[in-house]
Amino acid sequence: MKAVWIVDDDQSIRWVLEKSLTRQAIPFKSFSNPDDVLDMLEKEKPQLIISDIRMPKGSGITLLQQVKQDYPKIPVIVMTAYSDMDSAVAAFQGGAFEYITKPFDIADLMELIQRAISESMSAEQIKTQFAPQVAAKNSAVPELIGQAPAMQEVFRAIGRLSQSSATVLITGESGTGKELVARALHRHSARVSGPFVEMNLAATPKELIEAELFGYERGAFANATARRRGNFELADGGTLFLDEIADMPLESQSSLLRLLEDGKFYRIGGQELLSANVRIVASSNQNLEMLVSKGSFRQDLFHRLNVIRLTLPALRERVDDIHLLAQHFLLASARQIGVKTKFLLPETVELLGQMAFPGNVRQLQSICHWLTVMVSSAQIAPKDLPRNIQQFVNTAVDEEAISATLAPESNLGSLVNVGLSLGHANNSSWEATLAIIAKKMLEDGKAEVYQHLLGSFEKSVISAALEITRGRKVEAAERLGIGRNTITRKLQELGID
Repeated sequence: MKAVWIVDDDQSIRWVLEKSLTRQAIPFKSFSNPDDVLDMLEKEKPQLIISDIRMPKGSGITLLQQVKQDYPKIPVIVMTAYSDMDSAVAAFQGGAFEYITKPFDIADLMELIQRAISESMSAEQIKTQFAPQVAAKNSAVPELIGQAPAMQEVFRAIGRLSQSSATVLITGESGTGKELVARALHRHSARVSGPFVEMNLAATPKELIEAELFGYERGAFANATARRRGNFELADGGTLFLDEIADMPLESQSSLLRLLEDGKFYRIGGQELLSANVRIVASSNQNLEMLVSKGSFRQDLFHRLNVIRLTLPALRERVDDIHLLAQHFLLASARQIGVKTKFLLPETVELLGQMAFPGNVRQLQSICHWLTVMVSSAQIAPKDLPRNIQQFVNTAVDEEAISATLAPESNLGSLVNVGLSLGHANNSSWEATLAIIAKKMLEDGKAEVYQHLLGSFEKSVISAALEITRGRKVEAAERLGIGRNTITRKLQELGID
């Protein structure tokens, strides 16, 4: 077997990899810069190359591109301590076997190395090289920011999808960046030279949705004074982003389904059969599966859209990104207004990390803009945060507690106990916690939210009373101020033993 080549200016990284490869009896050679690798490639070929991205004497991405151009069968694993979406996309578009971030789990990396070696030794190796060059970036600032593992998965997906025109469904809470992901999918695709057309279904009047989607001929209806091309036609050769697809009425869903089946359509009032080559990217902050079960969203359309699903993490699931995002937004706001950039003190960052952020990244962006405008000091302390967000600070509900609360009724947790404990620990009220949970349920499209939470409340209160009275139902009823028959009936209805 040929040697595995390690390319990294960090001696400690090279040492760790060398020791691990030695234990696996895998031959290796180490390099501190890409130029030495290119020179050596003229004399011999490796089994696999493992390369860092950022090095003082060269770029791992440039090395990757050169290797895949001249020696396409050599697999390259790209690794970096400075991960961002552009690097991930560039790595996959350049033909990288895999893209990993530092610090990495050495056992996982060795497994990946073994897999790469096996594939490189196979005669039926699958070519991973992507022909188009990495598109030139319009801005030095990436459209998506994040180093949290959940965001790295999103970046990986965008990189892999850069080689495909498959339909994508983007789900996630409001404010998580679904539009940005849609634009990134278009920007990093073979359709980048084509148009990107956005259609917000929630903001479009129901009676105009089909007219906006398909277009119309002059005289098709009262105000149709001229022919108009629809969004599907305008997106020919590019991407059509259907934002908030859950808000599309059922009758329009049927029309969209027919369009997706063969790409052919008529303008309203027209007789000419038209066609367009369009990639569909849809998004929703609602639970589409729930809407399908309720009959308010077509199951066949859901499956047509749900070819590839990207679920964006809530900001509370990527707390480590808050400082990075906040500083980006502060810089952008300062440039927009024409003032000096402000910076967050460590204690402010820590405090923001405790926020529930029901508005996610969009809420953080608004906070940063407010701070830029309203705070005179260059260093932002906790006391500088706007008062209206203080109610959300320290109210991030434990995921397990929320999951228990939102579970099927038979598995409901103690909502009151959850709320009281969180309220006590975070100087907040259980009512505030209840409001957060209710909002989350409503955003997810849960049915019968009132009855669901009421049942949880009653079960929690009665269970607490029975615990205090050591199971004596009569005393529990008296302490609660309800009748004996009422507590007996509730015990049966709520399934309390």
